[in-house]
Amino acid sequence: MSSPGRGFNVFIVDDDPAVRDSLALMLGLLGYATAAFESAEAFLSAWRDDWVGCIVADLRLPGKSGLDLQAELRARGSRLPFVIITAHGDVPSARAAFQSDAMDFLEKPFDETDLCAAIERGMQREGRRIESAQAGADLESRLAKLTAREHEVLVLVGRGLHAKEIAASLEISPRTVEVHKSRLMVKLDARNVAELVRFALAAESRD
Repeated sequence: MSSPGRGFNVFIVDDDPAVRDSLALMLGLLGYATAAFESAEAFLSAWRDDWVGCIVADLRLPGKSGLDLQAELRARGSRLPFVIITAHGDVPSARAAFQSDAMDFLEKPFDETDLCAAIERGMQREGRRIESAQAGADLESRLAKLTAREHEVLVLVGRGLHAKEIAASLEISPRTVEVHKSRLMVKLDARNVAELVRFALAAESRD
């Protein structure tokens, strides 16, 4: 087993040392950071939920199979992309892999171009997932700055209510509503009302 570096990695899971070494060498020459494991169990014992990248796993492994590893990681909440490789491909296995959202199912000997293309699709998906997670964390941090009253005003703004309607709903003055809206714009760093509405919808969806 080799330890993954920080950032994106290709995680190679194969019980054949020659396959692990050749894949690590080939992918390393292409600029990918790699980490290799001789079994699904070895990977799972080392796995951390902050790992990012793409897994290239053999279908048939001693102990848990590549499909078992895929299912176990999904059960743990991991969305790491999978590429299944095998010398013993069959339709049911391929179907199971794709049903679990595998990027590809490649039969040995496979074309290196096909493998790299599948890995690259996986890396792109990971990039989008991380961007989305970061955006969500940023949104949460902004919403956490709001007072309970500001949160109420924000939700009502998102429902399309005007200042007088919000005031009546919350039993406060329209002037106070406008003060709250101004504070919301600053705390949320909203550039315009449309952005404020976007924040409002996000705030309501998490309640």
